[in-house]
Amino acid sequence: MGFRALVVERDDEGKTLAAVRMAEESDLPAGEVLVRVDHSTVNYKDGLCIGPGGGLVRTYPHVPGIDFAGTVESSDDPRYKAGDKVVLTGWRVGETRWGGYAEKARVPADFLVPLPAGFSTRAAMAVGTAGLTAMLAIMALEDHGLKPGQGPVLVTGAAGGVGSVAVAVLAHLGHEVAAVTGRPDQADYLTGLGASRIVPREEFAEVTRKPLESELWAGCVDAVAGVMLGRVLKQMAYGASVAAIGLAGGAAIEGALITPFILRGVNLLGIDSVMQPYANRLRAWSRISRDLPMDRLEAMIVPAGLSDLPELGAAILKGQVRGRVVVDVRS
Repeated sequence: MGFRALVVERDDEGKTLAAVRMAEESDLPAGEVLVRVDHSTVNYKDGLCIGPGGGLVRTYPHVPGIDFAGTVESSDDPRYKAGDKVVLTGWRVGETRWGGYAEKARVPADFLVPLPAGFSTRAAMAVGTAGLTAMLAIMALEDHGLKPGQGPVLVTGAAGGVGSVAVAVLAHLGHEVAAVTGRPDQADYLTGLGASRIVPREEFAEVTRKPLESELWAGCVDAVAGVMLGRVLKQMAYGASVAAIGLAGGAAIEGALITPFILRGVNLLGIDSVMQPYANRLRAWSRISRDLPMDRLEAMIVPAGLSDLPELGAAILKGQVRGRVVVDVRS
């Protein structure tokens, strides 16, 4: 039976075009579980895959969408049965195999996680990879000693998907949150999520050769890297940690020196959500269901349909998407 999907095709000159088209179940890749998709979302990787691919897409035609939530239609794996609600994030779905920008998806059972109790598929995709990554970052900071009351926690790229969830969760847990953004018009949005202080991005724009700066931050969730991370590391309190989740400002840590690590015992923690083991995914989703206020989650949501995705894909690559886009693939 046919279903709608956002299909990306590439011509002989390497140009790509994304459009909503009909597909067949026989087009789907192999896997034990067939899912009727309700909702997906938009991440930076999705923007790459909707457009030129960024080296992520191996074969065309292709259906992007690295996240989805929906209902099991059929399963050859005993862990899932028809009618079960499930979530998928990561595993390179939407990159190397067809993803969630379609009304149906077929995946290995190991890629799925049961939808948390009390969560709708819409709420799950308001969280998505971005929210999962934010929670993994916060858990890592806590595992390395972060507790409320130790001082302000910095969140860079705060108006983006990961940053928005990180701000909301950290504030809910009782932390003082300093939100970094280059978009002054997002100040009210960020304070509404719980940020107690807005820090202009320009404060981190200059590379300095100072070995250390004043100790300002008890922890940090960093989505930017580049010059910003180089400055942030020098401003961390003794023994504090930075959870690095992205590279919007570049893959290099510009201006970084070894001094924060050997003179202040600063920790730089790398966070990956794509290949996270099942048990840690369950732990993170359990924390999300407990520690992410639903009213603040609702404030992050920007609704969209399949036909909106080409424009949204281009916008997220330019840093022009705020909060969490929730795509109803049925509309």
